[in-house]
Amino acid sequence: MLKIIIVVLLIGVIVSLFSGLVFLFKDAEKPDSRRTLHALGVRITLAAALLLTVFYGFYTGQLRLGTNAPWHTGTVAEQPQAPQE
Repeated sequence: MLKIIIVVLLIGVIVSLFSGLVFLFKDAEKPDSRRTLHALGVRITLAAALLLTVFYGFYTGQLRLGTNAPWHTGTVAEQPQAPQE
């Protein structure tokens, strides 16, 4: 469930960033328009929520750094040993 929330927040940050870009180009002739400012404010809020969610996941142990990757599930091949004398 936590990973779904993280993906949704990340998509929201990207959508807000692109909407701010669109508003920046559309409102170039309107100096009193604040749509770009509001879109970037939403992006900052979503980014803060994303960071808090990731920190919460690490704190509770629901997220782990590098230990649950698919390539970590296999066994590690044994290193060749030097011949003993």
